[in-house]
Formats: sequence, C-alpha cells, structure tokens
Amino acid sequence: MDFVSPIVDVAARLWACTAKRVTSFRRLSDNIKILRSAMDELKSVYKDVTERVEREEKLQKKRTRSVENWIRSVEAMEREVRQILEEGDEEVQNKCSGTCCPRDPCDRYKLGKALPRKIRAVVALQNKVDHFQDVAVPLPNPLVIERPLEKIVVSKPTTLEKVQEALRNKLEIPDGRWKNRSEDEKAAEIFSVLKTKKFVLLLDDIWEPLDLLKVGIPLLSTHRNKSKVVFTTRSADVCRDMEAQKSIKLECLAWEESLTLFRTRVGENTLNSHPDIPKLSEIVVRECKGLPLALIIVGRAMAGARTPQDWEKKIQTLKNYPAKFPGMGDSLFPVLAFSYDSLPDEAIKSCFLYCSLFPEDYEISSQHLIELWIGEGFLEEYDSIQEERNQGEEIIERLKDVCLLESGRFQKQEYLKMHDVIRDMALWLASEHGKKENNFLVKDQVGLIRAHEVKKWNEAQRITLWESRIEELREPPCFPNIETFFASGKCMKSFPSGFFVNMHVLRVLDLSNNYELVELPVEIGNLVTLQYLNLSKTSVENLPVELKNLKILKCLILDNMNSLQPLPSPMLSDLSSLQLFSMFNSPYKGDHRTLLEDLEELEYINDLSLDLTSVSSAQALFNSHKLQSFTRRLRLFNCKCMNSVRLSPYIEMLHISFCHAFKDVQISLEMGGLQYSKFPRQGCCLYYLVHVYISWCSKLLSLTWLVHAPNLKFLSIDDCGSLEEVIEVEKSQFLAIDLNFNLFSRLISLSLINLPKLRNICRWNQSFPSLREITVLGCPRIKKLPFDFNTGMNKNLEKIIGQQEWWDGLEWENKDFMLNLTPYFRTTQSSKRLEFPFVPLQD
Repeated sequence: MDFVSPIVDVAARLWACTAKRVTSFRRLSDNIKILRSAMDELKSVYKDVTERVEREEKLQKKRTRSVENWIRSVEAMEREVRQILEEGDEEVQNKCSGTCCPRDPCDRYKLGKALPRKIRAVVALQNKVDHFQDVAVPLPNPLVIERPLEKIVVSKPTTLEKVQEALRNKLEIPDGRWKNRSEDEKAAEIFSVLKTKKFVLLLDDIWEPLDLLKVGIPLLSTHRNKSKVVFTTRSADVCRDMEAQKSIKLECLAWEESLTLFRTRVGENTLNSHPDIPKLSEIVVRECKGLPLALIIVGRAMAGARTPQDWEKKIQTLKNYPAKFPGMGDSLFPVLAFSYDSLPDEAIKSCFLYCSLFPEDYEISSQHLIELWIGEGFLEEYDSIQEERNQGEEIIERLKDVCLLESGRFQKQEYLKMHDVIRDMALWLASEHGKKENNFLVKDQVGLIRAHEVKKWNEAQRITLWESRIEELREPPCFPNIETFFASGKCMKSFPSGFFVNMHVLRVLDLSNNYELVELPVEIGNLVTLQYLNLSKTSVENLPVELKNLKILKCLILDNMNSLQPLPSPMLSDLSSLQLFSMFNSPYKGDHRTLLEDLEELEYINDLSLDLTSVSSAQALFNSHKLQSFTRRLRLFNCKCMNSVRLSPYIEMLHISFCHAFKDVQISLEMGGLQYSKFPRQGCCLYYLVHVYISWCSKLLSLTWLVHAPNLKFLSIDDCGSLEEVIEVEKSQFLAIDLNFNLFSRLISLSLINLPKLRNICRWNQSFPSLREITVLGCPRIKKLPFDFNTGMNKNLEKIIGQQEWWDGLEWENKDFMLNLTPYFRTTQSSKRLEFPFVPLQD
C-alpha cells in the first residue's frame, strides 16, 4: 500500500489548487458585479449634478472649479471602468472548458488587482458630492442684460399680455408690482426696469406687428445706451410695419454648413457604421436643400439607420413619398404650415398650393402662373384680365414675403421657384395631410405610365405630367373630379382614344411644350366647363371646329405654333366668353384681317398678344381702337413698307423685326389723339412697356420715344445699320418733358448687337441702378458707356459682355471708375446674331 500515499498526497495538492482557483474566480465575478453597480450609481449622481449645473447656468451663473473637475473625473472614470468591465466579462466567458483555469494567468492576476482599486476610486468620487455646497456661483452683474439662451418666443397669436408676461419673468419683477395690474401699469413696470439698462431683447417668431411702447420697451431712438431689439419673423410685412432699421434675410444653409448640421444630428456612431453611409448622407442633405429644420428632423430620423440598405430605403421614401418619411408629416410640415395658415384668404392659399403642381426645382414663369390662376377662377372677382394680373402679382409678392415662394432667374420675364421641402409640404396640405394621396398627382420624368396606374387616378383633382406619357388604354379613363390637366415637356405625341371623354368638370387644359403633338382629339370640343386652353409650342396644325362649343372658355393661348393653319371660321367669334387671346411668335398662315375682325366681335376680349406679318394687318390693328387698347404684346415681322408704328398706352411687349422702312413711333393718347416721339407733350404715356426688341430695321435712326417708358426693363437692338443714337435728345430737353423718373432707372438688361453706326446710348451719364447685364457686340463706334460713378456700386450689376478689343478702346473720365467696372467684364470672341424663328413672309 506504500504506493497509495504518494497518490493521496498528489490528489490533496490538486484539490487545494483547484479550490483556490474556484475561490479566485468567484471573487473576480463578484468584484465585476460590485464595480458595475458602483459605476451605475455614480452615473446617476453625475446626471443629477449636471442637471443642477445646467439649471444654474441658465440663471446666468458659472459652475465652480471643483464641480468642473469632478465632472471631468467622472467622465474619465466612466471610460476606464468600461474598458475593465469589458476585459472582466471576456475573462469570465473565456475560462477553460471543464476547469477554472484562465487562458492567461498573468492577465487574470492584473485584472484581479485592478478591480478593487477601481471600486474604491468610484466610491470616492461618489462621496465627493456630499462636499458640494454650491455647484455654481453668480456671475458679476453685466452692463448688458444678455438673453441669448432665454429668448422670448412670441408665435401666434401675438398678444401684449403674452410678451409682457415673458419679459416680467426675465426681469424678475416681483408679484406685488405685477399681479392685478392693467396692461399700461405692467408696461410702466417693464419700462422702469429697462430704461436704466443696456439690453438686447430677442423676440422670436413674430407674425403680426408688435407695438413695443405698449409692451413697455423704451424707444430705441431716444435710448442713449444703444440698446437693441432683435426680432425674427417669416413675413417681410412685419419688418416694414415695425420700421426695422435693418432687415437681414436668412438664406438657406450653404453645402458645408448643411452637411455639418445634418451629420451632427445623425451622430458619428451611425456615420461610421459602414463606409458607404457618409456618401449616402450627402444624397439626403441635397434633398433638404439647406433648410435647417428639415436637416435637423431628417437627421434625427436617420440616426438609427446603421446599414446602407436602411439608408437607401429611406432615401427613396424621402424622394418619392416625403410625407411618409419619419418626422415630416408629424413634425416638419405642421411647423412650416404656420406660414400657409397665416395667409389671409382661401384664394391665396389655392394659388400657393397650385405651385406644387410643377416639378422639383422647376422655374415657373410668373406670367404663365398668373394666367393659370385666372383660368382656374382663383382671381375671378375682377372684371378685366389686367386687374386679375395685378392681383396675381400682389399674391406672388405676398407669397414671397412669407417665404413660401422664391425669386428665380429674371430673363425677359420674372421666374419663380419653390423650395423642395416647401413644395413637399404643399402637396401634403393638398392631400389633406396625407388622407387623399392622389388629390394632386405630379408625374415627372417617369417614362411610360401603364394603364393599371391610370385607373388609380379616378379621385384626382389635378394631374400634371412632365416628360411622361400614357400608354394606349383599352377603355377611356374616368376622371369625374379632375379640374386641371397638364401634359408638358415633349411627352405626348397623341392621346389615347377617348381620353378626355369623362372629364366633365375640367377647367384648365395645358398641353404646351409638346413639340411632337400634331393633332387634338375632337372630344376636346365637349369639355364644356373648360376655361383655359394652352397649345403653345406644339406642332398642332388644325384646331378642331368643335372648339366653338367651349362657350365659357376664358383664355386661349397659341404661342410659338409654327405649323398652325388658319383658324376655322367662325370658331373664334363663337367663343363668346373669351377674354384672353394670345398668338405671339406664331407665323399665322391665314388672313390676319379676318382674324382681327373675329376678335373685334368678341364682347369680353380685353387681353391680346398678336403676331402680324403685313402692313395691311398692322394698319387694321392700328385702326381699331378696341383691339389696340387691349393689345398687351405685339410682334411686327416683315412689314417692309411700314414707316411708323402706333402704340397704345397699355402695350407691355413690343417686337419689331425686318421692317426695313420703320423709323418712328406714334403713341395713342387716352383722348384719342396722337403724339410723335420727337415732340413729346405728355410724359409716362407708355407706363406699362417693359420689353422692347428691335432687329433688322435698316432705316431706324433712334428710339427717342423710349423716354416715355419709365418701367422699361429689357431693351434689345440688333442689326439696325442706320441707328446712330438710342436716345438723341439732350439732357435739358429730357428734363423739360417733366417726367418723374430717371431715364433707364429700371432697365435690367441692355443688348446692342451689330450696330455699326451707333455712337451713343444717351448723351449724358446715368446710374442705371437696376442694370444686371449689358451686351455690346459689333458696335465699334461706341467709345464711352453712359454710366456715372454709381453704376456698379449697387449689388445688381452682374456682367458686361463685349469683345476685348472694344473694352480696351473705351474712353473713361476716371481711371478708378474703369477699375470698378473691370471685374464685371466678360469677353467674347464672336458677335452673336439673331436666330430666325421662321422664314420671313412676303408682304
């Protein structure tokens, strides 16, 4: 049995070793639990302390150094404990299977020593809080009452009581001097505090003008210590009514700022969760178009998306169904809709929603938009088209003032645009907050639209197709509620059979810009509720005679139709409600005199745009007081023997081309007389004239009659070989006319091309305060520009286009003036020439 003793001894030693390992392992597990629990308690205390600090700091106090050091220590401790706990959890999970032996005894030993030390350190930090009597101390009394963190949000409705109560809280006016007091008494209390202070007051989100004196705010003009009141508003009217000394329009954020704001809201953890996500985040930022609130809300929604697949799905939702994107319909759109809700009446609201029918980033012609509004009946409380146009322009300005519309480019006419997020909000409103998704249907560049999709449109009120077309249908679609239908942008070669049969309440039909459309369906003549029809820039040759059935048609627009044949007689004169007729830049192949006779018969016609190509037709227009007084746009082309043109005071746009005998203009006066341009007796008689384009008029010597056009914005002259001066009178003669404006003070664009004899634009220097662009090409005798030293000092001037040789040869009264204008000069090597829209016709 001697061999048994060694075996027993070995077994005893193994058991002792194993028991020791088990005890050590259990101690390790217990210490991990203790440390985790202690750290959780410390984090709770940390949260309580930081909340106390934030509350005190809002009261203009500063955290103590001991508290600041403690907060930093806790944050550092949290990082260290997190690492130890991760190592401890790994040690427990990685113990050898079937034994209690660690894989690395050395690491296990270090970890076992570190845990008790960290537990003691965490407890010590927790106990330090008991010694904090104050977490913050008051700041020294400032000379300025600073309110950057505690701004006063006014919002709607704006009331004196609301603003006074907010100010009272900020100024800590005691109850004894406030409760049961009248508004005037409360204003006196606020005034008594503020009059002795230098203050900056921020009033946020004001919707209506606020009387600062009634609030109790001292008059800033008499307040010697230069106090300030800063307010934010979405309405430019509020700035004007409150007589703001300086107004600053906050533009959307630039790209880098947008990207930074968005990524801040998303968070680094999400952005770093996959290499593709930063690039995908840029796509989302582009969709928000720099709107801060959109970037914040969308950024929050994307914070939980950790895979590229999640981002791609949400991007598609944001692009195609923005109202369904998280936070848009319940957070973003309701806030933006405050501006919509503040609009004064339903007509303006309808006009705003209508703008959402155009594609994203589409620049809308303001004149086209107003004519559509007229066709819809939004402006029908007025009797004439001109009055409705005026109202439409006022509505556009109102929508721009409250930031629901933006200005677009300004080339020959004004263009408008809608911020993409505002447009998404408008479509959401039009769909009754998403309840009727197909109320406004906008299809942009979707290619071929299948028949099964068209069937889903039966509840639609307005449908617009852009660069999209509909496949042949087996049966006519049913659109019982449709009031508006656009099909624009080269999308329709023809319409499916019977497409318009079941549109019984259609008011507006716009088929413009379909260059491949050559024929109209006959059933359009059955759209008896139609009030607006636009066929501009189509290749339609013949209008169906059935159009004479459109007895309440108000607007018929046939611009830029190069293939149009003579209108069937007596179709035009049968359109008994027609008020607006436009056939501008369309080479009409019929007898213009017959056309004018038909127009003369229309009782309600009051807005005309005409394109005449013979002296006889032009003379017929000049002889009709009714038609001439209603002609808004006139284009005279190839009237070779016409030496003078008679204009009414209401003309807005005048184009004269290839009228080689043309020399001068006669202006029809209200009393029926004529006024010749060289001997003016009455000023401002072309008040509405905005756009003048003269080309290939070889005997034209000057355009002095333009001194009667105070609102002229666009002037283009080219290939007039005899023209020597644009305005040939002296300044003294001009002043003698007794005009209440400066010559060319509202001119935006001036183009002078291929005018070999032209010496002067005018004989004295002007400031041209509205000028954005001037082009001078092929005018070698112009040696001096009629600019005074103020030209270019405003922010409107964008460019001066010409050839380098001409620019270098200009004469300047002052070298500094040349240096001021040189940055605007853009050189071009060639002289651009007129592109003919169609072949000149013989007289």
